[in-house]
Amino acid sequence: MASLNTARLEARRVHRVHRAISRPLTILGAERKLFFFAMCLGAGTFNLLNSLLGGILIFALLYALARWATQSDPQILRFLLTAARVRPRYDPMKFTPVEVRRESHAQAEPNL
Repeated sequence: MASLNTARLEARRVHRVHRAISRPLTILGAERKLFFFAMCLGAGTFNLLNSLLGGILIFALLYALARWATQSDPQILRFLLTAARVRPRYDPMKFTPVEVRRESHAQAEPNL
């Protein structure tokens, strides 16, 4: 019985994972959220300024930025959004010493 249990533990499990599961979801090479952000800002610029050229220019600029961010690091959006919420950590290299001065002639007021 013991040898059967050890044989089961030693058996290697193989789990098939499809490539589409670990690949980020993109639209035209940019992450979905970044693409829709660029599209909404382009549409907002078009509505605000009544300029089709301005809307297309803003969309194209943000779309190029979104494609670059997706190609360099697909999780960059998650890092940027959580960085604003997370409290900064203590960095000892940025420590500025505080000067404390002790005056020996100071006296406390007597309690009456």
